[in-house]
Amino acid sequence: MSIKHDPSGHRSIQAEAEVPGSPEEVWEAIASGPGISSWFYPTDVEEQVGGTLRYHTDSQMDHVPAKVTGWDPPHRFRHEGRDCGVDGPPTATEWTIEARAGGSCLVRVVHSLFASTDDWDDQLRNFEAGWPQALAILGLYLTHFRGQRATIVRAYGEMDGSVEETWNALSGALASGGLAPGNSWALPGSGSATLAGVLAENRPGGRQPCVLLRLDQPAPGIAAACAYKIAERATVVISIYLYGDDGPAAATRGEAVWKEWMGARFA
Repeated sequence: MSIKHDPSGHRSIQAEAEVPGSPEEVWEAIASGPGISSWFYPTDVEEQVGGTLRYHTDSQMDHVPAKVTGWDPPHRFRHEGRDCGVDGPPTATEWTIEARAGGSCLVRVVHSLFASTDDWDDQLRNFEAGWPQALAILGLYLTHFRGQRATIVRAYGEMDGSVEETWNALSGALASGGLAPGNSWALPGSGSATLAGVLAENRPGGRQPCVLLRLDQPAPGIAAACAYKIAERATVVISIYLYGDDGPAAATRGEAVWKEWMGARFA
């Protein structure tokens, strides 16, 4: 992957993945508020051109809504906003869905910004590093939890050092580095707030290394842990998506413990 430029100032990156489901099922997951909220961030979408899209990320970006500028179910969904912040350049995110044989679809996301200089290219590279993890979570969701709604918990931490050093510390704390897909896993030191399942995928390299886990405790779900660096200190985050009737109560019981676990290791 690389940044594409054109003379007009349009700069873009793209990521794609093949995921299970019909175009209509994939569309529900990427273009509706309940769908996006089940594998990405809690999201509100007015499902029409001119409608508003708003992510609820518990960050300064929550007050920067986007406008829906493309709406062609179940093929193309586009929205424009300020993904780099209110002082950043205009941005656009475009999703396309192409049906594939065997009941799957190719999902492609193109993330663009409009600038006359290279000043924002590093931000685009950060988007480029993050989308593969997001698409992998989407694939797990569509494979195992399609149509279900998630209760989401995120625990953040920080560390001095490079992305590689931070990832090695996080992978060690999670005891996930030596696992192969399908191996059993449990969060060390989580006490009564058990977080456990099997390894789905390890992605140890690049600007945003991550590990993906399919959970069976405290409820069926997905966990994704990653490291990245967009400021002086590196950031680590564990995103936990719990499904089913037990999800909300399990999240309530575990949230404080999981955040304390993160804070004790990555202050």
